[in-house]
Amino acid sequence: MGGFSFWALFLWAGVFHLCEARPRGRILRGQETLPHQRPYMVSLQVAGKHICGGFLIADQWVLSAAHCLEDAGNETLRVLVGAHSLSEAEPNKRLLEVKALFPHPNSSVGNNHDDLLLIQLGERASINVDVQVLVFQREDRDVPAGTQCEVAGWGFISNTGRLPDKLHHVELSVISRTVCNTRIHYDGDITEKLMCTESKKKDSCKGDSGGPLVCNGVAEGVVATGARICGYWKKPGIYTRIPPYINWIESVWAMTQQPTEGPKAAAGP
Repeated sequence: MGGFSFWALFLWAGVFHLCEARPRGRILRGQETLPHQRPYMVSLQVAGKHICGGFLIADQWVLSAAHCLEDAGNETLRVLVGAHSLSEAEPNKRLLEVKALFPHPNSSVGNNHDDLLLIQLGERASINVDVQVLVFQREDRDVPAGTQCEVAGWGFISNTGRLPDKLHHVELSVISRTVCNTRIHYDGDITEKLMCTESKKKDSCKGDSGGPLVCNGVAEGVVATGARICGYWKKPGIYTRIPPYINWIESVWAMTQQPTEGPKAAAGP
């Protein structure tokens, strides 16, 4: 792994530790996806084990959640692309090295703010039928309440902690920030950089962190956190909205001076 990558993991390992009392990134009561129908999905792995989700936003770049580095500790992080099953042989599945990690500079274990992570891969992913990039939203406007969106991942599919081998997905309805900020839910904690979806029996769950919230074919947010018990209706799923961070994403790309291929952003539906 590159020098910056090692430094980032070391820094986060020294500051943070895995804390089960504050569940992060929480697909509950969803269903297995058709193989390779979401070719932008990646699995962040440590020692061959899935710890978080993420998605390709360019052939050498993955967007995920900064708090995933807590689970990585000081271990080497790798990125699995082209997978449906985490264990079975598949034609375009590859485990790629990481060149550099860029957690948002304001991200912190103490809260849900600015919870984004850019991962520069050690090589360009080979774009093919099973490996593709996902467009992300550029226009800074809220997704209307009631919009049906989707989350996919290899996270827990039950509150007993059962992990799937194959990619799952679930459809969820967006909740307005006003509703999400009511006392019964998050009592004012949901900022303009966050958004919420319903969590009544269906939800993202631990291990889904870093995956995209996809609405109308566009990534609008990144799985951040939610209730200690997945699927608890009083604690909707929380996602980091992508549009407020466009300048940060582009500044990291400019700093690395690495040209990218594939769609970078969407102007909106």
